[in-house]
Amino acid sequence: MSNVRANRVAEQMKKDVGEIINQRVKDPRVGFVTITDVEVTNDLQQAKIYVSVLGDEAEKEQSLLALDKASGFIRSEVGKRIRLRKVPEIMFQFDEAFEYGSKIDEILRQLNEDEQ
Repeated sequence: MSNVRANRVAEQMKKDVGEIINQRVKDPRVGFVTITDVEVTNDLQQAKIYVSVLGDEAEKEQSLLALDKASGFIRSEVGKRIRLRKVPEIMFQFDEAFEYGSKIDEILRQLNEDEQ
């Protein structure tokens, strides 16, 4: 039962954190950030937020640092929007799945060109 609740909280956090980052976070280091996934532990104590950032490696690192710095503000804003006894601690991580998928797509494209 708690797994269902954790999934519901994760989906709501995904929506709310995306809005907060795009509308409320004023740090210029935060580039074009997309929330790709949120994983919340069953006890709702911690949340891993996976982000995808458009730009080169330096811009990605700067965006992640800015998000880590703003995590307290983001957590308080999530607490205002979601009625929970305790708001989960937020940790940001890069989502490498998109880049991995693009790399595989490029390899398949090259193989297809070599066959022709």
